[in-house]
Amino acid sequence: MEYVSKLFEYFSSSLLDAAAGILIAVVLGVLGLLMLAGQYLKRQPESKFDAAIVGKFNQRLYFWFMICALLAVALLLGPIPTVVLFGLLSFWALREFITMTPTRRGDHRTLFWVFLGFTPMQYVLVALDMYDLFTIVIPVYASLFIPARIAFTGDRERFLERTAKIQFGLLICVYALSHAAALLNLNLLEWNPSSKKMLPWHGQPAGLLLFFMIIVQVSDALHFAWDRLFGKHLIAETVNETKTWEGLIGAAICSALLGIVLHLLPITPFTWYGAALMALVISVMASSGSMTMSAIKRDRGVKDYGSLVQGHVGILDRIDSICFAAPIYFHLIRYFLS
Repeated sequence: MEYVSKLFEYFSSSLLDAAAGILIAVVLGVLGLLMLAGQYLKRQPESKFDAAIVGKFNQRLYFWFMICALLAVALLLGPIPTVVLFGLLSFWALREFITMTPTRRGDHRTLFWVFLGFTPMQYVLVALDMYDLFTIVIPVYASLFIPARIAFTGDRERFLERTAKIQFGLLICVYALSHAAALLNLNLLEWNPSSKKMLPWHGQPAGLLLFFMIIVQVSDALHFAWDRLFGKHLIAETVNETKTWEGLIGAAICSALLGIVLHLLPITPFTWYGAALMALVISVMASSGSMTMSAIKRDRGVKDYGSLVQGHVGILDRIDSICFAAPIYFHLIRYFLS
């Protein structure tokens, strides 16, 4: 009954306070203006601007505007709709990941349990704030269940490859991404300079999620821009022919500066240097996620994971940075400020 009453409580309150509401309105406004600028560039002669770069720029803007708008509505409605939003993103991303590589008949019943068992279970545990369970169900129990269930089918062809693929997809698309929604459950402390000790933070946890999403979004755009403007030294050409060290370092430094700017709004309990460090870590992990998923795509011989909208890349191509950065961000906050 305790958990049932907690669910009803979740439906009763919005997560957006004044500062968070203003911030997300500004973000949507900036994205809207950039989309208009992108449309203007699209109509210019190809001799002025590279049509391929403009097209990729516009695709990123459309996706992030859609995600920010959905996130704003979900946060306005409360924690449960926000958890459901991330659950749907996980389901779609996992579907793209599994579709990318062929499966055998012996995998189908295992995939049934992965999609309709472990995926919703993970988000139910997050919604109930059962930290001790949602942090171990997939990496422990699912990782043991998946190979055992496939083994019971008697299909041993490429057994290790098939189990590893399903386990990795579940780990990244569901387990890692669910940590973004789990940010809403954190009760944190903040440094009080007057008393020189840690005191309870009374801000809305939505600020933690907004800080994270904005840094990931801006880091993604900055890495893209730095690569095109200043990129000279490729990180790994055989994995991604556009990602450069200049882009990674430039995006990380600029993200850290943005973190300090966001610190001026009372949306997180971070100090100014804590905000810069968190933004730096988020940016580096976001770039790591993009490189890792690019390596998987090259290994499978595909360009994109799927197509969320006709003419656009898949959703996993856009949220890979979120998936890699979310658990690191969550555990750093929980370790140092909880």
